[in-house]
Amino acid sequence: MKIAMIGTGYVGLVSGVCFSDFGHDVICVDKDPRKIETLRAGGVPIYEPGLDLLMAKNVESGRLSFTTNLQEAVDGADAVFIAVGTPTRRGDGHADLTFVMKAAEEIAQALTGYAVVVTKSTVPVGTNRQVKETIARANPKADFDVASNPEFLREGAAIDDFMRPDRIVVGVQNDRAAEVMSEIYRPLYLRDFPILTTDLESAEMIKYAANAFLATKITFINEIAALCERTGADVKLVSQGMGLDGRIGNKFLHAGPGYGGSCFPKDTKALARIGQEYGLPMQITETVIKVNEETRRRMVDKVADMLDGKIAGKTIAVLGVTFKPNTDDMREAPSLTVIPALIGGGAKVRAVDPQGHREAVDLLPGVNWLDDAYEAAKDADALVILTEWNEFRALDLKRLAEGMHFAALADLRNIYSSRDAKRAGFKRYVSVGRTDFVEATPPEVREPVVADPAE
Repeated sequence: MKIAMIGTGYVGLVSGVCFSDFGHDVICVDKDPRKIETLRAGGVPIYEPGLDLLMAKNVESGRLSFTTNLQEAVDGADAVFIAVGTPTRRGDGHADLTFVMKAAEEIAQALTGYAVVVTKSTVPVGTNRQVKETIARANPKADFDVASNPEFLREGAAIDDFMRPDRIVVGVQNDRAAEVMSEIYRPLYLRDFPILTTDLESAEMIKYAANAFLATKITFINEIAALCERTGADVKLVSQGMGLDGRIGNKFLHAGPGYGGSCFPKDTKALARIGQEYGLPMQITETVIKVNEETRRRMVDKVADMLDGKIAGKTIAVLGVTFKPNTDDMREAPSLTVIPALIGGGAKVRAVDPQGHREAVDLLPGVNWLDDAYEAAKDADALVILTEWNEFRALDLKRLAEGMHFAALADLRNIYSSRDAKRAGFKRYVSVGRTDFVEATPPEVREPVVADPAE
């Protein structure tokens, strides 16, 4: 089948590449000529493991191409996917549908035969009906149907999620559209991956409900972690005990500095806004948003308390700035709260991230960027682990401690244990929801000695 993918952001590019690997002919469209030039040259504007190789394979086969010409891509397409951004709208928390509706208008003018216009972007309930109205108004003669096909891709594991999904959700209004969508996903259907066909509104709601529930699990365990710190319980053991219950499961029960990224913050805010519009406040979701923000601020307090509240003039090394490992995505990353707070308090911050530097350099002014964890920790007064990249999971703690001015470790991802840190020579260690230890007092910041001109 011929597929047009409007938008080459994270969702659009991954989806387009994977559809082409299914054997479909895919044309990916973007208004940014520089991005299209990069893609045509074999470059990938986002970091996603394995995407570059899969893209090159399908470009070489002739099934995948890139263009700025939407008319060319839509002409004769069996399905046109809208995969543009739906950022949180300033002021009210609602999803901004400007790009979606603009794409719908342009698609309407480009349609030359029957096609299913599929919304891949995450959109509020009722949006697909608006897309249908927009296309019909812009081109009354257009022969088309609309469908909702929300994505469930995890950054860092997106290709595997697309090729081996937990489920595919397709919202349609008639059998004709359902048949087209079934043919598109035929390779997955033949391998017995579940395909759930619903109405438009249910498909739209599934996406928001799923992300809000996962965000709730993360926030719940972070709140339990705070209580563990007061009571002496160990949140890692608590999480394991909870996760062994089949009704709960062990995923998304890892205490840390709060959720971030392109989905959970945006989708929880949008769901809360939808509830308000329908006069039914999403009280759990609204509380999740509030507690997540408090969790981030609590991480700043943990670092400051580790240094007895004296961070001015201190040198702090931060390992990891992206919202999660295996991505370069900085959207709503906890580091965007923690690092500015440290700098604002007078600290000098060094940071290391395998992929985040390019995106983070403009978002985190004042940071000294380094490529090596040991170099960053040298002569530092504290070391903070914010993102659990594999490179940070097996560090030589003794080497780190010996190179620091004051060996203090804030392990905000619970990678190590207090016992490991103590044996390595750290004088202080704090984690999230577990037992910490304090052995020594941080040295005062020494002002440089200036010779008396009279001497």
